[in-house]
Amino acid sequence: MGRFVAGVSKVPYHIRPMKPADNAAIAQVIRDVSAEYGLSADKGYGVSDPHLDNLFDYYRELGGRYWVVELDGHIQGGGGMAPLSGASDTVCELQKMYFLPSLRGQGAGKALAELAMAEARQSGFKLCYLETTAALGEALGLYQALGFKQLTHPMGETGHGDCEICMAKTL
Repeated sequence: MGRFVAGVSKVPYHIRPMKPADNAAIAQVIRDVSAEYGLSADKGYGVSDPHLDNLFDYYRELGGRYWVVELDGHIQGGGGMAPLSGASDTVCELQKMYFLPSLRGQGAGKALAELAMAEARQSGFKLCYLETTAALGEALGLYQALGFKQLTHPMGETGHGDCEICMAKTL
């Protein structure tokens, strides 16, 4: 189920569910964006995830979903949703939202986050949680605009100890 957001975006991007063949491309996007913002693997950011090179199977095993965003036929970003480890079964986590500069400011992050939250609602989740860092100012602004509120402490067991900002939104 692809998605083109006309009238919102300045460029035509396409959001679709991830396929096994997308593993290498989205892993590279995550590595590139992480390097751009100084989010190193030794700090526990998403780039340190041992499943980074096999996200398709990882999300399938978690019972979650991951979408990629294409621009001109090339994967330029992505994001996922999965049950939050170590939390109530009504809490999901918005995960691994990474976008190359070519997609930023085009509405793709908002569209993907809204798609993920709609899927989460349909799957019975009541709360959407996320972790981020102040280094990702654009992302923080997006999450606030989407209605996420900052929490005083983390939830669940994400393993991302250096993500100092924890947020949640009722679905």
